[in-house]
Amino acid sequence: MRKLIKYLGPAFIVSVAYIDPGNFATNITGGSKFNYSLIWVILFSNIMAIFLQINSAKLGIATNKNLSEKCREQFSKKINIFLWIVAVFTSIATTMAEFLGGALGLYLLFNIPLNIAGLLTFLITYIIIYFEKYGQRTIEIIIFVLISIICITYSIEVFLAKPDYVQIGIHTLLPTIKNSDALFVAVGMLGATVMPHVIFLHSELVKDRNNKFTTLIQKKKHLKMEKIDIIIAMNIAFFVNSAMIIVSAAVFYKQGLVVDTIEKAHQSLQPLLGNLSSVFFAIALLVSGFSSSAIGTMAGESVMDGFINIKLSNNIKRLITMIPAMLIILIGFNPMKALLLSQVCLSFALPMAIIPLLIITSNKKIMKEFVNTKFIKITGIFISTIIITLNFLLLILMFA
Repeated sequence: MRKLIKYLGPAFIVSVAYIDPGNFATNITGGSKFNYSLIWVILFSNIMAIFLQINSAKLGIATNKNLSEKCREQFSKKINIFLWIVAVFTSIATTMAEFLGGALGLYLLFNIPLNIAGLLTFLITYIIIYFEKYGQRTIEIIIFVLISIICITYSIEVFLAKPDYVQIGIHTLLPTIKNSDALFVAVGMLGATVMPHVIFLHSELVKDRNNKFTTLIQKKKHLKMEKIDIIIAMNIAFFVNSAMIIVSAAVFYKQGLVVDTIEKAHQSLQPLLGNLSSVFFAIALLVSGFSSSAIGTMAGESVMDGFINIKLSNNIKRLITMIPAMLIILIGFNPMKALLLSQVCLSFALPMAIIPLLIITSNKKIMKEFVNTKFIKITGIFISTIIITLNFLLLILMFA
């Protein structure tokens, strides 16, 4: 156990992106509109997330370089410029969602105006990232504490909601899509759960420990421990995401309420479950916003100079990802719509992270003993096909 604890951390940082405010938006909408019927989306998304994060970590362990750096080495300049644009856009989109979550949490808890709450979120995010100077382990500990708070608050929410556990079990294992609106929300859930920016980030985070290992045996042990790290962290994220849908279904759907704003979710919880529930909801949203904003900004730092070797200071890279989020808050755009649209946009960016990852990790010359097996290659193609097909169907439905 002591040995395992030394390795735990990178996946917990990554897992924050899987329980960010975008998840609140899509999961609350899904639960209030379609009851428990979309829980299976979270399960399948989580399985795909585990697969992809293991591959990302494996790349970093095998090559001691992150995904964006390996893309620069393997692909043409034009392809790298395109991937760089998509990756930067992805970091901005996800940071927007996360900033909105933090700002909304402050607004709901303390009635602070959104523009001021956005500035406070900016400041707190910057403070969290500042602790990077004391080492990655410090960030890992901070994130672990924040995740623990989210887990505790949503455990209490589920207890108060008194859901139908039989229906939960059925809809966790039985895939159903009722209509085109459900498909739209389901793809949003996929975009909120399988996050492209942390596919890039994970390959960077494992390097902190990997620098100490030089032999093949050491690297294989590192990968084994990182797989355990990923499985634990991703299943915690699965619990939180499922809890969001469960509470929304048990409380809002049961009352015939379609909840399409975070504020409405917070206001509706108070009369239905009591003041304690609405407070815990706001705390979870606040903590999620702060922690995921920091991770989104870290991911932006990781990809900005990897693809095309442009060296920018960390402060400039942080501002590039943060400023658009601040502008969205200041112009008064509907936060729930911004959150949901950002997650749909992220789902479209997913193939631009997944395809390069699978190409590189299937290359024997690059990965050597860590190269993907035939089974892993087929699984990767299957997952990519599902994601691309869902996005194509969504595009048709949006413009039909």
